[in-house]
Amino acid sequence: MAEQLAGLADDRALLGRTSTAERVSDILRSRVADGYFPPGTRLSEDSIGGALGVSRNTLREAFRLLTHERLLVHELNRGVFVRVLTVEDVEDIYRTRALVECAVVRGLGEAPYPLRRLCDAVTEGETAAAEDDWKAVGTANIHFHQELVALARSARTDELMRSVFAELRLAFHLVDDPRRLHEPYLTRNREILGELEAGERGAAEGLLERYLADSLERVVEAYRRRTGENSAP
Repeated sequence: MAEQLAGLADDRALLGRTSTAERVSDILRSRVADGYFPPGTRLSEDSIGGALGVSRNTLREAFRLLTHERLLVHELNRGVFVRVLTVEDVEDIYRTRALVECAVVRGLGEAPYPLRRLCDAVTEGETAAAEDDWKAVGTANIHFHQELVALARSARTDELMRSVFAELRLAFHLVDDPRRLHEPYLTRNREILGELEAGERGAAEGLLERYLADSLERVVEAYRRRTGENSAP
C-alpha cells in the first residue's frame, strides 16, 4: 500500500484549486485502471485522503461515485474495497465492449483516420513486452482500446467506456499468467492498426470482433481456473 500511496501523492498536483469529488474519482479510477489497487484492496480514508490532500467528505463522495460505477464496494462495518468481479461481470464487460468498439470501427467513415495515439499504444505494448513487463502490456492493451474508442470523437462514449475499461483491469488482476493472456494480442493490435491505416475498416472490424471473442474465452477460462467459479446460466 505504501507504493500506491506514494503514487497518489504524485497525483495531488492534478487537483489544483478545484479539488472536487469528481476529480478525485477520476484519479482513483485511473489508478484502478492502471493496476495500482488490485481487487479486494481496502481503501483507507485517512491514508488516501492524506496522500491527495482532500477532506474526508470529498473522498467519501468520490468513493460513492466509484461504487456507483461498480469499481468499489462498501461493506458494512468494514469499509470500502476494490470490487472483485464475478464471471458474469466479465462476460457482461465483453458484451459491452463488442457492442461499442465494433460500432466505433464500423462508423468511422472514409479514411484517413487520426491514428497517431493508437499507434503509440501499440508501440507502448511492444516496448513493455520487450522489457518482460506483462502488467504494463495489459495496461498498454487497455490504452489501445481506449484510443480505438476515442476515434468516435464522442465524449459520451469515452465516459461510458472509461469505467468499463477500469473494470476490465480488475478482471486482469485475477489472471494467473498475464503473459499467456496478453502476448497474442500484441500482434493482433498491430494487425487492426494496419487495416485502419489502409482504410479497411470492414476488415478491422472483423479482426476486432474475433479478437474480443477470443479474449473473453481466455479471460473467463483463467478466471474460472483461479476462482473455481462457473459461468452464470
